[in-house]
Amino acid sequence: MGRVSGKVALVTGAGSGIGRGAAIALAAEGATVVATDVDTAGNAETVALITKAGGKARALTQDVADEARWAAVIGDVKAHEKELHILVNNAGIAIAADIFTMEYKDWQRQMSINVDGVFFGVKHGVPLIAASGGGSVINISSVAGLQGAAGLAGYCASKGAVRLFTKAAALECAQAKMNVRVNSVHPGIIDTSIWQKMPQNGMGAIQMPAIAAGANTLDPQLIGQGTPIGYAGLPSDIANGIVFLASEESRYMTGAELVIDGGMTAS
Repeated sequence: MGRVSGKVALVTGAGSGIGRGAAIALAAEGATVVATDVDTAGNAETVALITKAGGKARALTQDVADEARWAAVIGDVKAHEKELHILVNNAGIAIAADIFTMEYKDWQRQMSINVDGVFFGVKHGVPLIAASGGGSVINISSVAGLQGAAGLAGYCASKGAVRLFTKAAALECAQAKMNVRVNSVHPGIIDTSIWQKMPQNGMGAIQMPAIAAGANTLDPQLIGQGTPIGYAGLPSDIANGIVFLASEESRYMTGAELVIDGGMTAS
C-alpha cells in the first residue's frame, strides 16, 4: 500500500521540473494522477514515465491563468475519476527584471500564472475535494515568498502572495469544516529548467551567487554552491515534501509552510 493509494491527484505544471517530480512521486505512492500543463509534449512524457513504471496517469492541456479552463479541467476530473483528493498548484514562471525596467505586461503575466492560477485552482478544485471526503491542497511558493531578492521583485511578490493566500484558504476551509488542508511548499535552488526558461531582462541586478550579468543560461549546481548545504536540490527533494503533505502523515498540518531550501533561509 502506498502512502496515497486510492487517491486522485491533480498536478499543474507537470510537464517538467518540480511538477513532473511530484506527479511521478504521487503515482509511485499509489495515486491516480491527472497531469496538466501548457507544454503538451512534456506533459505527455511525464505520463509516459508514470505508466511505464506501472502507475496510473493521464494528461490534460491547461493554461492555469484561464479560469474557464480550470472549470473544464475540474469537470473533466469529476466525469472521469469521479473524485479529487490532492491538488498540487505547481505551475509557475519566473521573470527576472528590476522594478524600474520591468514591463507591466511581464508583471501581469507572472501574476496571472503564479497567483491567479493558484486562486483558480483552490476556487474550483476544493469543492470537489470536499465532496470527495476531503484531502490536501499543496501550493508551490518559493524561498522568494519568504525573503526579497533584488532583480526578482515581481517573482517575490507573486510567491509572497501564494504564501499568505494559502494561510487564508486554510482558515476558510477549516472554518467551513471541509476537511481540506491547505499548505505551501517553499523550494530553494532546485535543478530544473525554470532557470533556462527565465527571461534574462535585467539579470545584472539579481543578487544571487554565480549569476553573471548577460548570462543566457544558469548553472543550478554553481548557484547551489552558494547555499549553506553546498549544492542545488533536485525535483525529487521537493516531491518528497509534497507526498508528505498529500498523505495522512501530515493530517494535523494546515496553513503551514514547508521550507526545502538547503538552509538558504536559516539565517
